[in-house]
Amino acid sequence: MFRKKLAMLGAVAMVLSSPLRADVDATLPDYQKASGVSGNLSSVGSDTLANLMTLWAEEFKREYPNVNIQIQAAGSSTAPPALTEGTANFGPMSRKMKSKEIASFEKKYGYKPTPIRVAIDALAVYVHKDNPVDSLTIPQVDAIFSATRKCGYKADINSWSQLNANIGNIQLYGRNSVSGTYGYFKKKGLCKGDFKDQVNEQPGSASVVQGVTKSLNGIGYSGIGYKTSGVKALALSKKPGGKVVAATKENAAKGTYPLSRYLYVYINKAPNKPLAPIDREFVK
Repeated sequence: MFRKKLAMLGAVAMVLSSPLRADVDATLPDYQKASGVSGNLSSVGSDTLANLMTLWAEEFKREYPNVNIQIQAAGSSTAPPALTEGTANFGPMSRKMKSKEIASFEKKYGYKPTPIRVAIDALAVYVHKDNPVDSLTIPQVDAIFSATRKCGYKADINSWSQLNANIGNIQLYGRNSVSGTYGYFKKKGLCKGDFKDQVNEQPGSASVVQGVTKSLNGIGYSGIGYKTSGVKALALSKKPGGKVVAATKENAAKGTYPLSRYLYVYINKAPNKPLAPIDREFVK
């Protein structure tokens, strides 16, 4: 029997290092396998949660070999329409649904989608492993990535020499607007400002990290679960002179790391009605 260590409702997982999960509560009962569970499951949404969804799917399929599971991870913004249209059982998202996304779902079904917090993530700011810079303030992050500098930094930052590193002009890597990570970084890292046109938008978290790995002067952002040996995650402080906090699972869980966030899986759960057996057992 496997414990509820992969349960969406039973424990909060930490999306760290491909990914690390939180320690399993020893008091959780062993999972009791249900009979007659078969059919198809579909997950559409977050790239950040792709590793965990795949892990959960693999474990679930070991228990239920007659279940077919498909996972699409093109970005969080693909989850709400898939859930609304009924083409997905699960909608993993690295952000909360927007009010208009909830309204579209509610208009069709008469009730709101159900969010389940499944993980805590540290959204890391990555540089090349040989970059001498070890930390930044959020206003500096904003001045690097944003054209608007709404976080209040005095000047645009486009060269590493402005940060005492003689490695040339800054090469920017980021996500596209379909990504929940893009939206979260825009809100928290750019103080709701606008990205520079020079950002090299990538389709997934891994490709952001890969780009930075190949560029000594590169900088990018993605979940800490995608960290590799070719990059380092910068420590961050909310303001100049503030406490510098490393992007670790402990700091993310405590909420002290400035870019820590919850990750969600949304489901279609009608009030006062049970989930379909296959959905119910996956959520357990």
